[in-house]
Amino acid sequence: MFELKNKQKALSLTSPLVMGIINVTPDSFSDGGRFSQFEKACQQADKLIKEGAKLIDVGGESTRPGADEVSLQEELARVIPLIEYVQNKHQDIWISIDTSKPEVMEQAIMAGADMINDVRALQMPNALEVAARLQVPVCLMHMQGEPKNMQASPKYQDVIQDVKAFFEARGQACLKAGIKRENILIDPGFGFGKSLGHNFELLGRLSEFHVLGFPLLIGLSRKSMFGHLLDRDVSERLSASLAGNLLAAQAGAHILRVHDVLETQDVLSVLNESQQFKFVNN
Repeated sequence: MFELKNKQKALSLTSPLVMGIINVTPDSFSDGGRFSQFEKACQQADKLIKEGAKLIDVGGESTRPGADEVSLQEELARVIPLIEYVQNKHQDIWISIDTSKPEVMEQAIMAGADMINDVRALQMPNALEVAARLQVPVCLMHMQGEPKNMQASPKYQDVIQDVKAFFEARGQACLKAGIKRENILIDPGFGFGKSLGHNFELLGRLSEFHVLGFPLLIGLSRKSMFGHLLDRDVSERLSASLAGNLLAAQAGAHILRVHDVLETQDVLSVLNESQQFKFVNN
């Protein structure tokens, strides 16, 4: 059984939990600009928590394909006020800081964030050392390349084995730096340096990552893999996102990172209710 812990609180991962996304950015792929104003971001946080999110993921720098980097001060100005708001108003909710910058990690945790969600898997200079010193849970995501070029021409010998090898290496680096094993989560990084085929192979073989012994955080919400498969705009991908999240939950995902919290909670409620019963073939 997995459990997230920090100094103040604990969160059981015995059944899948929903993490609500708040991008405090003008250029995120799905909701860029909608919550860049502080008041709207606070309202969205309240809404997602009311709908059932147990975690809120706050990001101040877009990582969509082709995205430009933002300065340290700009990222801090975007995320710290919202973290402080959620921490003060919803003290039982876990707050995740979506960043690769060690300075943002440190200041976010000081402001009340509970965990780090890093698309670069703590590979920025000094990120490992800062995360080890903070002693909070960290999610390591796999990405081939950088947001600027990651979708140019992704190639793998075997996407499952290559991503697993990456997590084995990064897990060992974390342990060597002093991060506790129970504080490590992994995210295979759907849409981050993967073709359509890579993404759906990852989804279809997701259960193979359990051998690594880390909780799985999955981000499928409104991803371009659904748009390419179904020829749907980002605003028309809810049903596909729900289907993907249901498959991920059935494969043993522990945290589902989503924009649409209420609808995903409904899916999980149906799944959890059905799993109480066993069907026997006579």
